[in-house]
Amino acid sequence: MHSQQPWPYPRFVAHRGGGKIAPENTLGGMRAAYDCGYKMVEFDVKLTRDNIPVLLHDSDLERTTNGHGPAIQYSLAELERLDAGSWHSQAYAAEPIPTLRAIAAYTIKHSIASNIEIKPSPGVETLTGALVAREALQLWEHAQIPPLLSSFSATALRAAKSEAPYLPRGFITDALPTDWHALLTELGCVSIHLRHTAVTQDVISQVQDAGFRLAVWTVNEPARAQELLAWGVDAIITDIIDRISPV
Repeated sequence: MHSQQPWPYPRFVAHRGGGKIAPENTLGGMRAAYDCGYKMVEFDVKLTRDNIPVLLHDSDLERTTNGHGPAIQYSLAELERLDAGSWHSQAYAAEPIPTLRAIAAYTIKHSIASNIEIKPSPGVETLTGALVAREALQLWEHAQIPPLLSSFSATALRAAKSEAPYLPRGFITDALPTDWHALLTELGCVSIHLRHTAVTQDVISQVQDAGFRLAVWTVNEPARAQELLAWGVDAIITDIIDRISPV
């Protein structure tokens, strides 16, 4: 068994900020997570046309805003005028797309740890990884707990490693790939983030015995969450922040 990577993060993580109870990737979502007692949030970050990191999951705007087309075709000023809350509920009407800077200010103020998923638009994986890592390094410079940078994109993580080598990184994938150890080592990752349906006790042992941490997503059944925690996973990421208590 190899010594494990440092892991200063809580075991319960709110998916996309507010999970299902608030519009994803918004400041309103972060407030909902905080109100539910969560001390860590996961959220998605991509670039605007003018290369500003903002919170958004999809490459296109239709699902979670009243905008249309690829987000990367819009400037920050244009994106900030969109409604990113009405799709969820009227209570969140006019909720804006926030910048990474705004989310950093809120989470640091409230002592909430951050898992920044680097979510590049197609064709800008390297640029997104580099710019998100650079801004995270600056914004969390004096934070007690550094942000965890994660991505499905190995290309984005390589760029993040080059730009901010001392920020921790995690590789996201559906299931444990055959070359997982070599890949995590090359990317300098502290963790791997797996779909919960692919996680077994044997998988947990393989990962942790090699010195890495294991986060699982997206766990939306309390019984499954308890099973995974009993098996010793390092973190569960969930949408049902009102039903799975972090206390």
